[in-house]
Amino acid sequence: MIFFSEGDVRMNSNKLYVGNLSYRADDDGLTQLFSQAGSVTSAKIIVDKLSGKSKGFGFVEMASAEEAEKAKEMFHNYSFMERPLIVNEAKPME
Repeated sequence: MIFFSEGDVRMNSNKLYVGNLSYRADDDGLTQLFSQAGSVTSAKIIVDKLSGKSKGFGFVEMASAEEAEKAKEMFHNYSFMERPLIVNEAKPME
């Protein structure tokens, strides 16, 4: 768990946003792909609450900041299920 003090803007640099996912992608496939860059702590594709269908993006958490950086380098613009992935450091919701 990460706690923030007032004015503190630290991020969990191990967590990545993964966008432009195929609607056929699943959590296991995302885990397998990103495990090529290191240890995956979690991988979750975000789904619509009503329909249960993928929203086309998800989050992957790597075991270390170094592995997250390697994953960004390896998989940003990488063709996965015929779609170029967008991989960035995850940012908190505003």
